[in-house]
Amino acid sequence: MATDLPEIVRPDEWAPLVIRTDYTDDSAWREVVAELDRVAGAEGRSESPAHLVDDRRWDGATSDEALVAAARDEELSVVFLADGVTMRSPLRPLLALDLVADDDHDLDPVYYRELIDSPPPRDVRVVPDAVHMVHGNLQLANLDFPEFAEAAAADPEGVVRDV
Repeated sequence: MATDLPEIVRPDEWAPLVIRTDYTDDSAWREVVAELDRVAGAEGRSESPAHLVDDRRWDGATSDEALVAAARDEELSVVFLADGVTMRSPLRPLLALDLVADDDHDLDPVYYRELIDSPPPRDVRVVPDAVHMVHGNLQLANLDFPEFAEAAAADPEGVVRDV
């Protein structure tokens, strides 16, 4: 994996960012893309199509590398990775990474000891048909990332689903 990952430029802040980091199964990737497109174009919905990064330079990129690259976009609150789990699982769950969690690094320990000692979850699995819902709610600050982590914890398969 190269350390010089390409810059990500999203033309639309309302488009969820999905980075492919596993290239072992092209068929699985096409399923993910088809589901993202289906949800964005569903009747009565007006989501922007997902911004897909399908560049082999991302093959094998870690969550930390993706977080650093995606954090350059100050308007972005979450990034989704199509990793090995995505390609192997029949649910095709993407790994959602919270970009806002780093905002807690300068908390005063006198007042925020509990948050510092037990930080909220930084990642969660999201099925493709819930990506737009998760992204939109986080962009609008309707919900916080830990709320999606709770939803995944309550799901029998440990994923966030569109309701």
